[in-house]
Amino acid sequence: MREIVVDTETTGLSHKTGDRIIEVGCVELVNHVATNKSLQFYCRVEKEISESAQKITGITNGFLKDKNSFADHCQEFLDFIDNDTLIIHNADFDVGFLNNELSLIGRPVLTNPVVDTVSLARSVLNTRVANLDYLCRRFKVDLSERNLHGALLDSRLLAEVYLELKGGKQFSMNLSKTRSLKTDNPKNKESNNKKIIKFHPFQEDVADQKKTVQEIKEAIWKKYNY
Repeated sequence: MREIVVDTETTGLSHKTGDRIIEVGCVELVNHVATNKSLQFYCRVEKEISESAQKITGITNGFLKDKNSFADHCQEFLDFIDNDTLIIHNADFDVGFLNNELSLIGRPVLTNPVVDTVSLARSVLNTRVANLDYLCRRFKVDLSERNLHGALLDSRLLAEVYLELKGGKQFSMNLSKTRSLKTDNPKNKESNNKKIIKFHPFQEDVADQKKTVQEIKEAIWKKYNY
């Protein structure tokens, strides 16, 4: 099963008032575990980045001036996510921005299934607080690199949080175990059919052992035919 964790950074909080995407980060998951495949790109925009967004992301219009636009990256992005399920934290926000960018260049909006990890976290953990920092701390996910918000870094962190919300490392181990059980491996059959070598002690050794046990007060071995 393939899923894509997606995160965006934007010039502000509302695409309805003209804010735009300035960074996209994606991480591929297979059976809820991150692979080594990811996608990340910045977008040049004709919109001033808000002061708060600059403080959070460290991205400025000057930094973006030589970058390509979202339109230039669009096909690469669509090819990467394909028709697979998108894992997004606060999905309405990011999907709204992505669909706005697609609409601006005359492309159809996204129809991928979406899992909102905010809703998932509130359901699984029975908590109202569900921001990414809180969830990372709760699941002991390393936040040492998150001095600034970045779409790719946040996607990687969210991938770890998502795994924990789905059952954690034990869940991924069970997936691996299931896959291995389904594999018809002759070598495994051979190893399972190996002969067990039985050890037969000498009678005098057994007698010595029994004598020693009888001399020990409240010896636990006395429960076993002593």
